[in-house]
Amino acid sequence: MNSTIDLNTYECSGEGLILPAINEYTWSIGARAFLYLLGMLWCFLGIAIVADTFMCGIEKITSKTRVIQIPDPDSKGGVREVEVKVWNDTVANLSLMAFGTSAPEILLSVIEICGKGFKAGELGPGTIVGSAAFNLFAITAMCIVSIPNGQVRRISNMGVYAVTTSFSMFAYLWMIVVLMFSSPGEVELWEAILTFLMFPTLILVSFAVDKGCWCRKNKTSSEVEIGIVLAPPRPGHFSPSLTFQCLALLDQVTLPLFPANWRPSNNGFSGVSAQLYKTRSTYFSNSDDKNRGDDDGGTGTADIIHMARELGRNKDISEEDAAKLAAAKLSENQHHSSLWYRIHATRNITGGHKLVPQINKALHELYEQSQDKIARQSQMGSHQSLSMIDLTEGGNKAVVEFTAPSCAVLENEGNVRIGIRRYGCCKKSVTVMVETIDGTAEAGSDYKPLKEKIVFNANETKKEVHVVIVDDDVWEPDEIFFVKLWIDDSAQDVVLGKTVINQVTIINDDEPGKFEFSKPSYIVNETSGKAQLFVNRVNGADGSVAVSWRSRDLTAINGKDYIGGEGSLTFEHGETSKVLVLSILDSGLTDREHSFQVELVSPTGGAEIGRIGKAIVTLVNDEEFEGLVSRITNQTMKNLDGLRLDSSSWGEQFHDAMNVNGGDAENATVIDYIMHFCTFFWKVMFATLIPPTSIGGGWLTFSFSLMVIGFLTAIVGDLASIFGCLIGLKKTVTAITLVALGTSMPDLFASKQAAVGEKTADSSVGNINGSNAVNVFLGLGLPWLIATIYWGVKGERFIVPTDALGFTVVLYTAFAIFTLVILMIRRKFAEFGKAELGGPVRNKFLSAFLILMLWFIYVILSSLNAYKIFNVPF
Repeated sequence: MNSTIDLNTYECSGEGLILPAINEYTWSIGARAFLYLLGMLWCFLGIAIVADTFMCGIEKITSKTRVIQIPDPDSKGGVREVEVKVWNDTVANLSLMAFGTSAPEILLSVIEICGKGFKAGELGPGTIVGSAAFNLFAITAMCIVSIPNGQVRRISNMGVYAVTTSFSMFAYLWMIVVLMFSSPGEVELWEAILTFLMFPTLILVSFAVDKGCWCRKNKTSSEVEIGIVLAPPRPGHFSPSLTFQCLALLDQVTLPLFPANWRPSNNGFSGVSAQLYKTRSTYFSNSDDKNRGDDDGGTGTADIIHMARELGRNKDISEEDAAKLAAAKLSENQHHSSLWYRIHATRNITGGHKLVPQINKALHELYEQSQDKIARQSQMGSHQSLSMIDLTEGGNKAVVEFTAPSCAVLENEGNVRIGIRRYGCCKKSVTVMVETIDGTAEAGSDYKPLKEKIVFNANETKKEVHVVIVDDDVWEPDEIFFVKLWIDDSAQDVVLGKTVINQVTIINDDEPGKFEFSKPSYIVNETSGKAQLFVNRVNGADGSVAVSWRSRDLTAINGKDYIGGEGSLTFEHGETSKVLVLSILDSGLTDREHSFQVELVSPTGGAEIGRIGKAIVTLVNDEEFEGLVSRITNQTMKNLDGLRLDSSSWGEQFHDAMNVNGGDAENATVIDYIMHFCTFFWKVMFATLIPPTSIGGGWLTFSFSLMVIGFLTAIVGDLASIFGCLIGLKKTVTAITLVALGTSMPDLFASKQAAVGEKTADSSVGNINGSNAVNVFLGLGLPWLIATIYWGVKGERFIVPTDALGFTVVLYTAFAIFTLVILMIRRKFAEFGKAELGGPVRNKFLSAFLILMLWFIYVILSSLNAYKIFNVPF
C-alpha cells in the first residue's frame, strides 16, 4: 500500500490567513516559534510607527479652523475675523483620536471575522477585552505611582469622564447580556445594530455634556483661542477670564529667566506676557503654521526674544545650546493632548524625531533650576518700567487698580486682604468687577472662589476684598492663584490701571521654610548702580529665621566692579521675600566677562537652603550682545519649527525616517541607535507609501495609514495565531497577553508621560474608559454587524462561542468596578491626596499594587479557564 506525504500540510500550517508565506515543512518547531515571536514583536513596532503617522493625520484633520466674525466696535466695520476650530475637542477625542489609539484592536477583530468566512474568532474579541484590562489596570497603576512625591493629579472634566465611564461599564455589561442572557451562544442582528449605534450615541452624549446641556459648560479650545490670542484689549477693557489665567501663568514659567531690572508692564501683566498681550504676535500665527495649535508649542515671539537675551548673557552656554534650552523651556510648558503624548512616546521608543528638544545634563540642570520659579518683585521694582501715559484723560476718568501686583498669605490665616485703589476723577460712584482665577492653587480645595462687584462711592479711594483660604492638614508646596479686575461694556467713567492682576501666594505654614534666590542668574547693567537679588522663603514661613550671604569674585572684582562681602537677612514670622541690594561700580566694561557669585549659607531656626542657593551676577552693557540675541532667537524659532507633529513634504519625511532622532544624532542614546536600526525598514517604507499631512489636509495620510495598519494587523494576527499554536498556547490566552500588550504598550508610556507632564489626570487615565468603550462598540459592533448581515441573508444564525470570552468579560467587568471604586475613594479622602493620581507615597503605592494585582489575577484566571483547569458555568 502506497502512502503519500503532503508537504503543504504540517504543524500549524493552516492557522494564518496570509502566513506562512513559504513552506516551513522542514523547519523545527522551536526555530519557527522563535522566528514568529521575533516577527510579531517587530511588527508591533511597525504598527506603533504607522499609528504615529496615522495620528499625525488625525491631528491635522481635527486642528482644522474656520474664520468667523465677532462684534468689535474698535475694529474697522465693527467686526473682526477670528479663526476657531471646526472640530469640538470632545468629539475629536472620542471619534478619530479614540479610533487612532484603538485601530489595531478594532481592525484585528474585523479582519479575523472576515478572513474566517464570517465565523466568530477568538483572537480579535480576546484582544479587545485583554487590551481593556491592561489599559484600566496596568496603565492606571503606573500613572498613580509615576506622579512625583507631594503632587497629585485630579480629573477636571468630571462630566465627560462620568459619561465615558458609564458607557464603558455599560459596554461590557451589554456584552454579558448579549452572550449569556439575551441570545446565549449567538448574536442577533438587532443586538449587533444596537452595539454599533452605541458609538455615535457615546459621542453625542459626551458632546452634549461638554456643551453644558446637563451641567456647567466647559470652555472649548476655540473659546480659549479667542480669549488668549485673538482678543485685543479695549482701553481699560480685557478679554474673558481665561486670557488672564494663561497670560499670568506664562509669566510664572518665564519670569525666572529674565533680568531683575527687566520688568515691563502692560495692562496689569508683567514680564513676557505683557509683551505678548501688547503685540498679540505668536510664533504659530503664520499662515502655514496656523493649524498647529498648543500641542506643538504655540509660543510667543516675545517669549523667545527675551529668553534669548537672558541665555545669551550666560558665558557658560554656547549659542546653539542656548537655543536648544530656550526651545525646551518654551515647549515643555505647553499643554498637550493625549494624542501628542502617544506620538511622543512612540518616537521615544523607536528612536524617531522627538517632539521635545534634547538637552544635555548640564543644560538640563539649569533648566530644572529655573523651572516653576516665580519672580517676586517688590512694588517699587515692578513700577520702575510703568508707562507714564495719563489714564485719567486729564482727570476726567476714574482709574481703578490693585495697590500691589502680588501678595502672600499663610495657609492658616483664614483669608487674604487685597487692596484696590481709585485715583483720577473721584466725584462719581463707579463699579468694577473682581474675580479669582486658578493657578497652581485650585478653587474649592485651596481657596473659596470669588466673583463680585466693587462699588466706589463718591470720593471713596480705597477698597478691600477678602478671599477665604482653605486650611487643610495636607502638606503642600506654596501655591498661587490670581485675582483680576475687569469692567463691563456699559462702564463709561472708569478705566483700569496698570495693575489689574494680583498674584496671591498661599504659603505652607507648618515649616520654617527654605531660602533660595528667585533665579540662578541675574543680568545687571553696569550703569544701573545697583543689583537687586530677590531672596525668597518657600515651602514654609513659620517663625523668625535668618540666612547669611557672601559674595565671591569670578571675573568681577570686589571693590573694583562691585561692593560685596558678607551679611545676613532676617525674615520675621510669615515673611517670604527680601531684597539683597549690592552696589555696582562703573568700571568701564568692554566685554561681558565680568561676573561674581552670591551664596546663601548658615540658615537659622531649622530653615534650609533651597534649590537655588547660589546666584551669578553678570555685569553687561546693552549693546554688546544684540547680534547674539538675534542669532539665538532665530535658532530657537527654527528648533521650535522642527517640533511640530506634521510633515510638510516627502523630502522631510525621508530625512526624519533615515536619521536617528530625526537628524539630532548629537543627543541620540545607544538605545535610540538600536531602535532606529530595528525600525529603519518600517520608517523608510512608511515615508515612501504614506503622503505627508500637508497634502489633502491630512485625509490622505489618514486613509493610507489606515490601510497599512490593516495590513500589518492581519500579519500580526497570523503571527500570533501560529506562534500560539506552535507552543500550545490557546488563542484566548495569546490575545489577552501577547497581542493585548503589544498593541497597548505605547499607550502605557504615553499615559505615564501625560500623568507627569499635565496638571490634570484627564490626558492619562481620563481617556481610558472612553477608549475601552470605543473598542467594544467598533471592535465588536462592526464585525458583529457584518457577520449577522451575512448569515441573515443566508438564513442562518451567527454563532459566537461564550465559554472563554464570556468568562473574561465577566471577570473584567467585576474587576473594573472594583478599580473605579478605588479611584473614587482616592478622590474623596485626604489620605490619598483627594485625587486619582499621586498623593502620599505609601497610599499611592498601595493603591497601585491593588489595581495591578487585579490585572495579574485576571490573566491567570482567564488562562486557567481557557485550559479547562476549572470550569465556570457560563
